[in-house]
Amino acid sequence: MEKQQFDLVVFGATSFVGQILTRYLTETYGVGGTVSWAIAGRSGHKLETLKNELGERARELPILLADASRPESLDELCLQTRVIISTVGPYALYGEPLIKACVSSGTDYCDLTGEVQWIRAMIERYEDQAKASGARIVHCCGFDSIPSDLGVLFLQQQAQQTFGHYCTQVKMRVKAAKGEFSGGTVASLMNVAKEAAADPALRKELANPFSICPPGHRSSQRQPNVKSASYDKDFDAWTAPFVMAAINTRIVHRSNALMATGYGKEFLYDEAMLTGRGLKGRATAYAITAALGGFLAASAIKPTRWALERFVVPKPGEGPSPEAQQNGFYDLRFVGHTEAGESIRTRVTGDRDPGYGSTGKMLGEAGACLAFDLDPDAPGGFWTPASLLGQSLLDRLTTRAGLRFELLENN
Repeated sequence: MEKQQFDLVVFGATSFVGQILTRYLTETYGVGGTVSWAIAGRSGHKLETLKNELGERARELPILLADASRPESLDELCLQTRVIISTVGPYALYGEPLIKACVSSGTDYCDLTGEVQWIRAMIERYEDQAKASGARIVHCCGFDSIPSDLGVLFLQQQAQQTFGHYCTQVKMRVKAAKGEFSGGTVASLMNVAKEAAADPALRKELANPFSICPPGHRSSQRQPNVKSASYDKDFDAWTAPFVMAAINTRIVHRSNALMATGYGKEFLYDEAMLTGRGLKGRATAYAITAALGGFLAASAIKPTRWALERFVVPKPGEGPSPEAQQNGFYDLRFVGHTEAGESIRTRVTGDRDPGYGSTGKMLGEAGACLAFDLDPDAPGGFWTPASLLGQSLLDRLTTRAGLRFELLENN
């Protein structure tokens, strides 16, 4: 491709996360400096309003018009930039036209989807074309699934340095987190539940931990999966299901597959939430399990889904206040075990609410990493954060985006 006008374009800049992302890019990289970037969407009026809200520093921020319902506008958008960051979800409803345009033009792309069924469909339909055009497509560049994916990568790096080999089993446990769901995230979750209720084949696929791995990548061992309240000896605490585990575990397994099964062909991985010890921890675990199950069941049935959308959950475009984003955080704990019986513990923390304040920063740095840090000969295809961006992204997140990756202990 000829030299493009922009390094990055944020598509869907006026979405809730898009606004957080554009503020981050403005504050971190400015406008018209070393990083050339623009905002894009279908409403010129909304984009102008966003630009004005970003303040004087964004006075020269370029605006581009493009609409997922007009494929030719997406083709034109791709020709103007090296990387597109998309925040337009639910991706299963609105995301495919941009993927098609990027793989056709060879434009690199990242997003924050957590919709595993859509990722699978995009890989099946477009990976061969992405490999041919050189487009690097990286899904799940927000809280799902960068902390999990790079958290496992970091733990395995520490295991290799300490023991001389990788861990064959890793667990991630959410020790603490403070944040809120936005309307867009809730809409994506409810759409997955709706599609799964109507499609038995999709339900089977969603139960497959290797559903987005290349064909033939499997483990002969049954993957652990925390579906209800259970006691975890490694953490001496009760656990409950973690709603993001369904996507995070799939991304981690795809990373392992794309990195030549570096973690091992029989690698085991699972995620859950820590709820505490004793009777209180047990009761909390059962309460969370019941609440999550009830929400997903209600989302799958048309009348109760309508009631949730009308009276309970936030609307698309709604989300936590700037103060809530600032005051949010997360603390994820990892434990790994080697085949020889050695163990290692690590931690990943973030300094903003996971789904929005921190996700906006992670997404921005993933886009910058695609634009500036990759080997020019890195092949096209559908990648994961760890398998393509790896250490370069980990370094960006720790120096710019408020994440910390720490070794706690090994023995």
